[in-house]
Parts: sequence; C-alpha cells; structure tokens
Amino acid sequence: MNVYKSIEDLQAFVAAERAQGHRIAFVPTMGALHAGHLSLVKRALSECDRCIVSVFVNPTQFNDPLDLETYPRTLEADSELLASVGASALFAPEVSTIYPEEDKRTFDVGAVAEVMEGRFRPGHFNGVMQVVSRLFDIVRPDCAYFGEKDFQQISVIRAMVRLIGSPVEIIACPIVREADGLALSSRNVRLTPEGRAAAPAIYRILSESRSWARELTPAELIERVTREINAVPTLRVEYFEIVDTDNLQPIASWSDSPAPHGCITVYCGEVRLIDNIAYH
Repeated sequence: MNVYKSIEDLQAFVAAERAQGHRIAFVPTMGALHAGHLSLVKRALSECDRCIVSVFVNPTQFNDPLDLETYPRTLEADSELLASVGASALFAPEVSTIYPEEDKRTFDVGAVAEVMEGRFRPGHFNGVMQVVSRLFDIVRPDCAYFGEKDFQQISVIRAMVRLIGSPVEIIACPIVREADGLALSSRNVRLTPEGRAAAPAIYRILSESRSWARELTPAELIERVTREINAVPTLRVEYFEIVDTDNLQPIASWSDSPAPHGCITVYCGEVRLIDNIAYH
C-alpha cells in the first residue's frame, strides 16, 4: 500500500490508475480506524478497482478545542490495518496541505444541516463540508463511502454534492457494532470501564423502542427513550429526535413520514456517542 503526504504524489497515483481505466473509490476518515472503517474499504474494493483512504483530523469541524486535542491519533496502526484489507493508498496530509490558507467558504445546504448536530454543534457541518469538498477536489474519486452511524452527515454531504455540482457518488454503508450492540466509534477508546459497560444500553433501548412505537406518538417515544437511557448511570441524552429519513425534519405523527428515523446523541461520562435506528 502506498502512503502519500503530498497532493501532487497522490494525484500522480490517481492519474496512473485512471490511465489503466480503473474506477477509484474514496473513504475519508479521521483515523483511529476500527472494523467499521475497514468494512467501508472492503465494500469499496468490491465495487471499484482501487480504494484510497484519507486519514486527516480536520480542525474546522471541531467546535470544542478539547475534543480536537483529545481525538485519538494512531497513524502507524491505521496504516497497518488498511494494508491488511488491501487498501490501495493512504493519504495522510498535514493541516497546512489541506488548508494552505484559512478556508472561509460557507455552504448553505438548508435545513438538513440545521437540526440535531447542526443545532448542538454550530459550525460543525460547515467544517465537514469544507474538508470533504477539498478532499473530493484532490482525489476526484468516482465513489465515496460513508458509514451510517453518521446518519445526518451523509445527508449533509449529499446535499453539498448537489450544491457544488460534484460528480462523486455517495454510498452509505451499514453501522458496524460490537457484539453487545455498541456502534463502533473512534471515540470508544476513551470510554472508562464503567462507561464501556453502560454504553451498550443506548442501542438496546433504541431497539426496544421499535415495539414501543406501535403504541406511542413520536413525542411520547422521545420522552420514554430519553428517560430510559438517562436512568442508566453515566449516560445522559443530549438529544433524541425522530425525523423523516429524507429531509431530517422532526415529525409530529408517524403518518408524517413514510420512513421515520430516530437519531440520538448520548454523553457517556465525558465521551459523546451517536447512534440511530430506523422505524420503518
């Protein structure tokens, strides 16, 4: 597997692959890779000829300096994992390579970026769109693969692609979970033993809530899920929303959407975890 730090070297690799008629897949990550990321690479390689993975902790999408500082960075281990699943190239640029000058671009993709994470993490999605659009411009892939754990992010990126007229096809891949149901996340390594024991309750309660939905309104379901999770020591719900899958706007009645989806963010001690579940 080739490892590139510079844009020029990476683009020379891409050009050589394209000259052979190869279809290029791209998996953008912030590193601290786990089986969820590797599932994206495997899927990409099953559908395309080559898969490029980026590892870049993007400063513009963090609205909490401590979160940026403590985000795990494990480039050597990441490189070994990617090589083990056959990734074609790793792009691991410095911040100055991605942002030679301050990125002042703003992306107006409408309400899809204003609810949930957009409300609780102001500026987060604009930072995501800055880095993803920059990486797309550098790599110029045919397809890009994202995990559905970041359910809202996928909708935002699809909206951004439409806004800027990018030809990249966005492909969403299923959440990968631990045996006890906890969604894989790079942040899981920061969980205390007590937190790690408590965290699977998030998905357990979400799963149980599918049966509750037959009897409760969306508002009542939100209240019950929030109450049940908050009753678990170390867990505290920041928000739980039931939204339409397509536009991510909250629904008042199950009949308001053909595809309702529940999106949740929970603090497990100091670690912020996200998850989601379909109600259709």
